[in-house]
Amino acid sequence: MSGFNADELSAMLHDGVKLLPLSLSDEQLAKMVAYLALLHKWNSIYNLTSVRDPKEMVKQHLLDSLSAAHAFKDAKNILDVGSGGGLPGMILAICYPDKRISMIDTVNKKTAFLNQAKAELGLKNVTVHTGRVEALQVQDKFDVITSRAFSELRNFINWSGHLLAEGGQFFAMKGVNPNEEIERMPSGWEVSSIEVLTVPGLDVERHMIYIKKS
Repeated sequence: MSGFNADELSAMLHDGVKLLPLSLSDEQLAKMVAYLALLHKWNSIYNLTSVRDPKEMVKQHLLDSLSAAHAFKDAKNILDVGSGGGLPGMILAICYPDKRISMIDTVNKKTAFLNQAKAELGLKNVTVHTGRVEALQVQDKFDVITSRAFSELRNFINWSGHLLAEGGQFFAMKGVNPNEEIERMPSGWEVSSIEVLTVPGLDVERHMIYIKKS
């Protein structure tokens, strides 16, 4: 397992964030490195992510999630479906302490990690659910429901559509533009726009698919 050099990773993160349309404080960036340290530590026992190298974690997890963070600036109540180790949910919670961020995953060890990270990082705006999203019931529906490589768009919409507030939107983070998935979306829903995302340090395709009721 590669060593975890917090100063080196912090410098990488700082440099990457400069290339994004985001303004983050040193305290927020330090919290993200602290989150990464936790993820790295837990990953050696619980296998939360296939990415093992901390430098790759900065690029493939932190900067990848941050490349989409600007899209959430007007949201108030966000659900991250299939959150796994907390991506993008934990990153959004650190970026936007004034927003409510909920995360759901079916795997107990993953939600145990999310609750630990929430406690250690002092994230009072985070709620963690364990279970299937299609069974989740909430009092306040979400104005944005997001996922990062969770499932195909049809499933994402069918399983979590009951949780979307009136006028709300799905923000689906995808790799290559999922044209075939878009064609298979359930009726009554439409893609309002597709944004090409650029991840600092990664030469990969990333797209944000914005979906609303038609």
